Amino acid sequence: MSAMRSKQYYATSSLVVGYALCSSLLAVINKFAITNFNYPGLLTALQYLTSTLGVWILGKFGFLHHDPFTFENAKKFLPAAFVFYLAIFTNTNLLRHANVDTFIVFRSCTPLLVAVADTAFRKQPCPSKLTFLALVVILGGAFGYVATDSGFSLTAYTWALAYLVTITTEMVYIKHMVTNLGLNTWGFVFYNNLLSLMMAPFFWIITGEYVDVFIAMGSNGKGNLFHPVALVAVSLSCVFGLLISFFGFAARKAISATAFTVTGVVNKFLTVAINVLIWDKHASPFGLGCLLMTIAGGVLYQQSVTGVTSAPPQRDSAVSKQDNGNDQDNYGDSDEEKGMSGNFSSR
Repeated sequence: MSAMRSKQYYATSSLVVGYALCSSLLAVINKFAITNFNYPGLLTALQYLTSTLGVWILGKFGFLHHDPFTFENAKKFLPAAFVFYLAIFTNTNLLRHANVDTFIVFRSCTPLLVAVADTAFRKQPCPSKLTFLALVVILGGAFGYVATDSGFSLTAYTWALAYLVTITTEMVYIKHMVTNLGLNTWGFVFYNNLLSLMMAPFFWIITGEYVDVFIAMGSNGKGNLFHPVALVAVSLSCVFGLLISFFGFAARKAISATAFTVTGVVNKFLTVAINVLIWDKHASPFGLGCLLMTIAGGVLYQQSVTGVTSAPPQRDSAVSKQDNGNDQDNYGDSDEEKGMSGNFSSR
């Protein structure tokens, strides 16, 4: 009996450690990837391809179960996938033009807009006093960071605002879609990434990125498209995007919701620490203080909504489980953190 408990303990610990490593490193790896592979459309397409194939192959071997692809479900899910694509597209371009600290600040601000959107469009109750206090803390931290950001640029903050709007829309809209379609967790990941992969060529044409890619491909290896460092960066980004989905879902099943949320918060602090250690372009000490204040506001917000966002008991178990997973991502952990591929993110 003790041997079984010991085995379970090590298995759970491995899942939590794996999730923590993937989550804390993903934003930094994505920044590394977009810095060395300056083709955001192609980068995200490769990540979608990795996640789609990963889920499909693991499903074939029986390691996971995902909903089968049907045109009826695809048609219903397409608007949600489009919003998801926009969220990841703006995410990538934000990391392209800003440092990781700026990304974390804006990602931590999503509860502000989610609270407004939930109240306005999903007819949720108005925020409680504690929730309102948490939102004020988040806003104060974000304002302090922006006001003292020496790396401020109009381009970076335009992408930041676009990301904030699209990721909030994705959070609120995905909740609605998941409730209505009843996809299981891996079905959600499969549909999201497959449909996004199908949309990628249209964005290449609209943004004109295909021209840059063809020029790089025709430069006899001199372009950074086939540079060894770029290949390593892209490979890491794709693999970690898939791993964060696996470890995130597995860890959520293995530990309590509270423990999962705490792990997500610790991951944010680890991301900040890693970013300070390896990049020379990061926030000032005061800016980092404001960043930590924003994260602390997110923690307070998570505590204030605990129990409010639980699903009704009559709801289908698969849908209920999925919706609860989304709530964790929205209020505690980041998706986006979950990647540009899994993006339960994310992110």
